[in-house]
Amino acid sequence: MITRISNGVNPLDATRGRQKQLIVGNWKMNPRTVAEARKIVSSIKAAVGSLKKTDVVVCPPSVFLGDLVVNGSTRLAFGTQNVHFEKDGAFTGEISVAMIASLKAKYVILGHSERREMGETDDLIAKKVHAALEAGLSVILCVGEKERDPECAYLDIMKSQIEASLHGIPKNMLAKLIIAYEPVWAIGAKAKGVVLPEELLETIIFIRKILSGMYDQPSAHAMKILYGGSVDENNAGSFMKEGGAAGLLVGRASVEAKKFVGILKVAESL
Repeated sequence: MITRISNGVNPLDATRGRQKQLIVGNWKMNPRTVAEARKIVSSIKAAVGSLKKTDVVVCPPSVFLGDLVVNGSTRLAFGTQNVHFEKDGAFTGEISVAMIASLKAKYVILGHSERREMGETDDLIAKKVHAALEAGLSVILCVGEKERDPECAYLDIMKSQIEASLHGIPKNMLAKLIIAYEPVWAIGAKAKGVVLPEELLETIIFIRKILSGMYDQPSAHAMKILYGGSVDENNAGSFMKEGGAAGLLVGRASVEAKKFVGILKVAESL
């Protein structure tokens, strides 16, 4: 269990002011073909039309974006999983924020633990965050610890990660910034444990405390904080209701239309 964080913040503030839940599907390097991608989106489209309390974003591999946005829906937003911070130039294999925006995508996931594992630093992520926000994209910034130690040193690591990843980001850009908390140790087949809803709530309060120190309390409490960590239709509700998350960043379950639609239904029922 996480050591109780005493910071003078009312735990109810973690969910205060919440409007719609935000559910984001991170497809990673899936599926293999555009035909499969279209099929998944078609199933999701059929479900989002009836949603009133839930916003939905799908972030497929960038090569599918143009096709899926054209065949998408006004109720379903799209994003990408990475961008380069430069506007253009000799950067083989990279994709600029302008290119993504031109495809009518509205979101970008940055700082994901898998990208960090590939060598992305907080400094690089901060540059990408600034470029994406400046271009008008909504940024889903992923943060989270690799290990959770009994002495709670990981809290200092998270604090440094958040402050460095948002270095140079002014308060007037925060309206399009979303934080996604993803504890690396609780994700995937090699997960060492699970995050309990009460632990998630305390972590969200801690993140808001960091943001309050960087900016101010109103800005911190206005920001959506999502949870991303082996989410499925069985645990989604507890992460949002008891855990205080304003939505979810869904990984492998988002590529399986039936499971993802199940998560959407849970979010809508809260």
